[in-house]
Amino acid sequence: MQQSPRRLTVYVIDDDSSLRTMISRMIAESPDLTSHPFASAGDFLDGLDGLKPGCILLDLRMPDMDGFTLMQTLRDRGIDWPVIVMTGAGDIPVAVQSMKLGAVEFLEKPIRIDPLLETLKRAAGLLDERLQAGERHRQAKARVEQLTAREFEVLQGLLAGQSNKELAQSLGISLRTVEMHRGNMMDRLEVASLAQAVALALEAGVRPAAQTSA
Repeated sequence: MQQSPRRLTVYVIDDDSSLRTMISRMIAESPDLTSHPFASAGDFLDGLDGLKPGCILLDLRMPDMDGFTLMQTLRDRGIDWPVIVMTGAGDIPVAVQSMKLGAVEFLEKPIRIDPLLETLKRAAGLLDERLQAGERHRQAKARVEQLTAREFEVLQGLLAGQSNKELAQSLGISLRTVEMHRGNMMDRLEVASLAQAVALALEAGVRPAAQTSA
């Protein structure tokens, strides 16, 4: 049985109550979208821990905390939800600056329904990709964290392209011991080949062992 598409939550953050209400109503017309409005960036951050992942439709010019500060705060917290900024006429350079902070698109005011829905559709796909990538990273990291300190050193050496013999020399252990740790490492990572181990390590963000010059 085919599952129905997941509804995308759009967090509308704008201090203009009339504009916020209008955009929320526009969003509500789509069966695949739901709107959650906020009057300020501060209100959004206060409730962030209880919110499910979604897309952020953000006004850049707000009192107390502007859109740039909010985007930087989200980046610092590791929140990678797609951000679409709303900008007034003549603010294109400002909008471009926001994209350098991670915004995926900008829309000029007055907001029109067709460009908004098309942009939100792309943002929904991007959100799914980011959530899936984040889950892969978490799972890979959890496996890597099961390794012993020595097994982790072996993994780092393999990432650096070292052979078993080179690993034995750099770690000051026997070749047979390296082979034992390598086998245990593969078992803990639940992989069947070196290529799979390397791919999983990269997914987890493991860095190769530092190479020392002779």
